[in-house]
Amino acid sequence: MNDARAVEPTFTEDRLLGGRVRLRQPVDGYRAAIDPVFLAASVPAEPHQLILDVGCGQGTAMFCLAARVPHCRVVGLEMQRELVRLAGDNAILNTMETRVSVMIGDLLHPPPRLSPGAFDHVMANPPFNERGRATLPPTSEKADATIEGEADLGTWVHFSLAMVRSKGTVTFIHRADRIDALLGQIAGRAGEIVIFPLWPGHGRAASRILVRARKQIAAPARLAVGLVLHEADGRLTAAAEAVLREGKGLEL
Repeated sequence: MNDARAVEPTFTEDRLLGGRVRLRQPVDGYRAAIDPVFLAASVPAEPHQLILDVGCGQGTAMFCLAARVPHCRVVGLEMQRELVRLAGDNAILNTMETRVSVMIGDLLHPPPRLSPGAFDHVMANPPFNERGRATLPPTSEKADATIEGEADLGTWVHFSLAMVRSKGTVTFIHRADRIDALLGQIAGRAGEIVIFPLWPGHGRAASRILVRARKQIAAPARLAVGLVLHEADGRLTAAAEAVLREGKGLEL
């Protein structure tokens, strides 16, 4: 007897940047929110430059950056094989396969063809939670994306700085309450640090921060004004809309 029950789809297809980016994502596991979109908007990339996305997942930040900056090239590094395949599919879906590519590997065992110092910019959205200090998500895929594994925050920072060229930038998005840990790992290794808070609303404490630094630069750190995401009625602010819907970059 045939089972006529409908099979639930494994993936959904979503639109970002006002439809400029199409993104297939797993129904279960890690699904992109606004963090990688803001991360991509904060990278000061120029046409023909080469950018590395560490822990790229299905490619959200990569495709948002490639859509904003014509002719730049973006390489992703991802340890989950299914997400590597999905990012490759998304490259074809967005007709960006000549500019966006993905390698499988992790920070502790990167692929040999990933050359240190080869990138103009590096961006990363590291797992926000320390191991042993967060409730495990229902799937291992989501746990890998949200809870640090063998590669802790220090490993993410050190790897990113090793991959970027001299005077190039590394940019992270992270939890605001871990700013001390993030800055502590960058201190003495890079300069011209900019801290850019993302405020959920007027008068509310920041829950996310963008932090950008430049390798082998000794300029002092700077706290930027940041960006307010929501009005009092819950609507996105015009500045947030410009990034999320219109694909505008952020001036850090």
